[in-house]
Amino acid sequence: MVLTVTGNLIYFSSVSDNTHRFVQKLGLTAHRLPLRTSDDTLLATEPFVLVTPTYGGGPEGGAVPKQVIKFLNVPGNRELIRGVIAAGNTNFHDSYCLAGDVIAAKCRTQLLYRVELMGTPEDVERVRTGLETFWKRTPSRLNA
Repeated sequence: MVLTVTGNLIYFSSVSDNTHRFVQKLGLTAHRLPLRTSDDTLLATEPFVLVTPTYGGGPEGGAVPKQVIKFLNVPGNRELIRGVIAAGNTNFHDSYCLAGDVIAAKCRTQLLYRVELMGTPEDVERVRTGLETFWKRTPSRLNA
């Protein structure tokens, strides 16, 4: 069974809950991807921005969480992605927020923001304000 969701923010957070805490600080309606890849993924029904952490600290692959890959392997979900927000750790140096770069390139969308772990207060304000502007410029509904 696949859970169908409406809303403009879909995110994945690992058990660390760093990304979850960041999304909560935004105060926007959001839907969380399942923690286990064995669980059914979500099915988006309208355009969305994806928020994802970056895994690993090097370019050898594995930057994008498997749960996010499973979600984006659903053609309808890929068609509705309008942007990516990547979280990461600056200790990863060149691989900081690499998952966002990978997803943006593969899904032919834009990397909107990079944030440190659970987001600084400045990250939260910049992203919240930026998303408001983004959705004014970008149709958020299929019939818009």
